[in-house]
Amino acid sequence: MRVFVTGASGFIGSRVTAELIGEGYEVLGLARSDASADALAAAGADVHRGSVEDPESLRRGVAKADAVIHLAFNHDALMRDFSKLQENCEVDRRAIESMGRELEGSDRPLVVTSGIGALVSGRAATEIDAHGTSAQFPRNASEEAVDAVVARGVRATVIRLPQVHDPLRAGLISWLIGFAKEKGVSAYAGDGTNRWPAVHVQNAAHLYRLALEKNAEPGTRYHAVAEEGVHLREIAEAVSRRIGVPVKSMTPEEAADHFGPFARIAMADLPASSALTRGWLGWNPKGPGLISDVDRVREVVEASQR
Repeated sequence: MRVFVTGASGFIGSRVTAELIGEGYEVLGLARSDASADALAAAGADVHRGSVEDPESLRRGVAKADAVIHLAFNHDALMRDFSKLQENCEVDRRAIESMGRELEGSDRPLVVTSGIGALVSGRAATEIDAHGTSAQFPRNASEEAVDAVVARGVRATVIRLPQVHDPLRAGLISWLIGFAKEKGVSAYAGDGTNRWPAVHVQNAAHLYRLALEKNAEPGTRYHAVAEEGVHLREIAEAVSRRIGVPVKSMTPEEAADHFGPFARIAMADLPASSALTRGWLGWNPKGPGLISDVDRVREVVEASQR
C-alpha cells in the first residue's frame, strides 16, 4: 500500500513515516521545501512537492496513493503569532476538503489530525464526545471538515492529539518555557489543578498506523492519549527545574496578563480518556511521561518568535 503523508518530515510525521516504512508500506511524503524533501528521501520515502496552502498539489498527491494520513499544519506561523490560529485552521479545513474531493467515490482511507479541546466539562473527554464548532475553538475546523467529507462518502477518521512530547519537544510546553524565560517566573493559575493530556511521540506514530489499518466506521474519532491529564502545576514545576526560575501561582487576572492570548489554553482543564481507542485498536502506549521529558526538553519558544 502506498500512503500519502502530509507533514511527513515533521516532528510527528517523521515518526509516522518511519513506522509505516518499517511495516512495509510505501510512503509518498509532502514536502514544501528542499530540506523537507531531502529528509524524506533520506528516510526512504518518495517525495511529492507541494504544501497545505496549495489544494491542487494535495489532490495530485492523493491521486497517487492508496491511503492518506494528514498531519501537516502551519505551526510555523502559529508559533510566531498565536493570533494566527484561526487563519491556520481555515487553511487546514480547505486542505481536508480538497483531499476529500479526490477521495470521493473510492474506498481509500483518510486519517486526519485534530486536537484535544474542551469537549466536555467536569470529566475526561471520550472519543464519542462531539467536537464543538470552529466559532467556539478554531481547531474544530478540522473536525467540521471531516464531517463534511464523510457526508460525501469518504472513509475519513480523526486522531485527536494532546501534548505530544519527547526529550526534544513537548508541544505547547515549549511556549510555557518561553514565557518563563522571558518573565523570569514559571507560572500557573490558581492551584494549578487544571490538566493537559499527553502522549510520547512514538506512541502517537504507532496509533496512526493502527488507525490506518482499521476498517473503522467513517467519522470515528481516536484519542492519542497516554496520560489522561497532567496538572499544570506539575508542568510549571518541571519548567522551573528545566530553566532555573521560580515557580509561582497567579490569580486568573494575573495569569491572563502573564500569558496574553495564550491564557485561555494555559488555564484550560482538558483531561481526556483513550479507553475506547485502546480497546478498538489494541493500542498500549508505553514510555516516558510528559514530566520526565519536560525535565529534558530542548525546544524553547523565545520571546522574539512570538
